[in-house]
Amino acid sequence: MPAKKGTGLLMVWCDVPSDREDEFNRWYNEEHIAEILAVPGVLSAARYEAVKGGPKHLACYELESPAAVLGDGFTKRTKSRWSETMGPTIIGQNFFNPLYEMIFPDSVSSDLAGSSMAPVLQVGRMNIPVERTDEWNQWYNSTFVPNFEKVTGVIRGRRFKTVRGEDPMYSVVYEFENENVSQTTEWAAQLEIDPKNADMRALITHGPGSPSIFKKTFEL
Repeated sequence: MPAKKGTGLLMVWCDVPSDREDEFNRWYNEEHIAEILAVPGVLSAARYEAVKGGPKHLACYELESPAAVLGDGFTKRTKSRWSETMGPTIIGQNFFNPLYEMIFPDSVSSDLAGSSMAPVLQVGRMNIPVERTDEWNQWYNSTFVPNFEKVTGVIRGRRFKTVRGEDPMYSVVYEFENENVSQTTEWAAQLEIDPKNADMRALITHGPGSPSIFKKTFEL
């Protein structure tokens, strides 16, 4: 079975003027998603809308590796006339499209590779002081994400480092079964369950709108 996830992730965020939103959604769903999925190395894709945080619109592309969108297959693809008047780079506000490389887990398991696009995503985008990077990453990978993965409704958590695009440098993407998972007492309990959490969490500076929760609206 073809892989659905790899080590790369492209996320495209934007807001759209209300008078252009209907056409924007039609363009994305009827044309653009399929166009990007035709690029070699783009494994799967879905669109999401914010239920907490923002910007409102998020397109998520799972990649074999970040190289999938750095080569000619992506950058020199043929674009339609519709794309010349539509799209997040043309009409979008608060637009950003960071390209990520997965840093946790450290490999793509068969379970991860075969997994579908999640119904809900919670995305945290963050920076931390450079001098604490090694300690902080070790804690995040060995303690913080694994504890949240025990919470009912959490499918998995993955961490990424930005390889192209805007700060913040690090992102965490939790896949949820529904949009209420991180609003539960079970989730909240994990925030303080380990004695290192308070110190490590205090190092985090979140990007605008982070953490944000997105519900899936479209997938081919």
